[in-house]
Amino acid sequence: MLKRIEFACGGMLLVAVVILVAVASVARAMGSPIIWSVEMAQLIFAWLCMLAADIAMQEDRHFGLQVMREILSKRASHWLEIINILVIIAFLVFLLNYAWTNMVLMHPRLVGAAQINASYIHASMVVGILLMIRTMVSQLIRRIRNREVN
Repeated sequence: MLKRIEFACGGMLLVAVVILVAVASVARAMGSPIIWSVEMAQLIFAWLCMLAADIAMQEDRHFGLQVMREILSKRASHWLEIINILVIIAFLVFLLNYAWTNMVLMHPRLVGAAQINASYIHASMVVGILLMIRTMVSQLIRRIRNREVN
């Protein structure tokens, strides 16, 4: 259910950025540029990238250790996957601290003509990292349970 909601939000953000860029391009060609379009496109694109990264992680479409999995035995490969997931979770938790600090520091800064707080753009990192941690924890649980069944 959550995956479908994320996918729908990502689709809506993609459509929004495409429409915004198209309208801004036409307006600029007609001599009446939309001065806040760049800031809004950045905001939408940052959120879209973080949602897309989480969706890719959910579907195991991020980089992996396929070469190592083919070389190692099934049991060793299973443990390598678990260790890999634990490393990724640790890295994401490490990054979460800096993403949160960056978001807080960027709140007083106003972005360009839109005059929105820069923290709205930087909040995408915090939310995206939290989503990816959730995804990796669920994959870790799934992999541990699958090993017990096998």
